[in-house]
Parts: sequence; C-alpha cells; structure tokens
Amino acid sequence: MKMTGNTILLTGGGSGIGEALAHRFHDLGNTVIIAGRRLRALEIACAGRRNMHAVPLDIGDAGDIAAFAKKIVADFPALNVLVNNAGIMRVEELDRARDLADAEATVVTNLLGPIRLTDALVGHLCAAPDAAIVNVTSGLAFVPLIATPTYSATKAALHSYTVSLRAVLKGRVEVIELAPPAVQTELTPGQSTRAGYLPLEAFIDEVMTLFGQQPTPPEILVQRVGFLRNAEREGRFGAAVAALNNLAS
Repeated sequence: MKMTGNTILLTGGGSGIGEALAHRFHDLGNTVIIAGRRLRALEIACAGRRNMHAVPLDIGDAGDIAAFAKKIVADFPALNVLVNNAGIMRVEELDRARDLADAEATVVTNLLGPIRLTDALVGHLCAAPDAAIVNVTSGLAFVPLIATPTYSATKAALHSYTVSLRAVLKGRVEVIELAPPAVQTELTPGQSTRAGYLPLEAFIDEVMTLFGQQPTPPEILVQRVGFLRNAEREGRFGAAVAALNNLAS
C-alpha cells in the first residue's frame, strides 16, 4: 500500500484506533475523510488539520451507506483507499433467552456495514490507481472472548470475507487485514486504562511500521496479537481460549 498521496476514507474515525490511524495517515501527507455517527467527535478529530474531513455516516443503515458512497465519490473523486474500522462490542449472556438487539446491532455494524460500504465503493476503487481496502478485524476473530460472542463471530466472519475479497480483487485493489489485540481505547467502558491492554500509541507506532513495509503484508499483525492469531496453527487453540477467558473473567 502506498503510504502518501492517497485519499483515504476511514469509518469510525472519531475516536480510538480509527482516530489514531486517521491522524497518522494524515501526517504522512494523505487526504483523510473520517466517517461515523457522531459528527461532533469527527469534527474534533479533524480540528486544525487541513485536508482532513468529517462526514456523517450511519454504518448500520443500508440506505445511508448508499447515499453516502455516492456523495463521497462525487466530492472526493481521487478516493483510492477504504478503511473499514467502525465497530461495536457488547457483552452478552448465552445461557438464557434474551433480547437479541445487541447481537443484531453487532452483526449489522461490524459485518454488514463493511460489506455494504465495500460493495458501494468497489467499482470506483477498481478504477482508482494504487487502490486498497483495509478491513479492521480483531485477535478475537481467531480466539473468541466468551463474554462478547457476537463481536468475536463478526470479526471471524470479516476475516473470512477479507480472504475472499483479496482473491477476487487481486491485481486491481490491494486488500489488507488489520487485526488488533486488546488495545487501550474506549471500545468498552474503562478499556482505555485497563491494565494489560496495549497502549494505543504503542499499538499505532507498530502498525504504521508494518504498513510501511514493502510489499505491505496482507495481514497487519502487531507482536502482541500473535498469541491469538497463531493459536490454531500452533496446536494450542483450546489452551488459548482458556487463557484468554480466564484472564478476562
């Protein structure tokens, strides 16, 4: 992936990993568009940064995604990089019948959102020079956190979808997966100060170094996430599930 001179659309750019990635790519000389539900947060993230733009988007609304994609292509015809980062994480209890609103919202936001937005923009990206799609999954795509089963499942599904997308778009659009470990952000309450989680700045430092490699790896994996990503291939999947969930309990 080219590191400068791009026009990058990044969802979920108003906080956490999305905001940090947006700032780092902007610092390298890219035009960056950040999108999300909370316009004020997006505007704060853009403050004082020329060529960084805030555009509202409800990633859970299929109609809004379609209208948004048309507007973005019209307003930013040089768009050549899409980063699907927006996501939510909800705790769920599986041992009783429950309201499935959290599970449904997680599927719509974390899985259908990236699929719909990619579908809306793939024709444009296929015609753009140096085009790339970056899908942000999670280490939990490979070893699930039992307390957040639908989140883990959507990230596993997005990993699989990314593998297929990469094969189909080979030679036209570079497809990259970024799979974070547990990082200190506000994805869940109190997570930004939780002991044992990777500090956000340290995570982004390592991520940007990996993005800068030539060729760019198809999977951007910081060292900390290897415990999860490689568990099955190394024959320790069951032990990793137990270790992860004992630590989280």
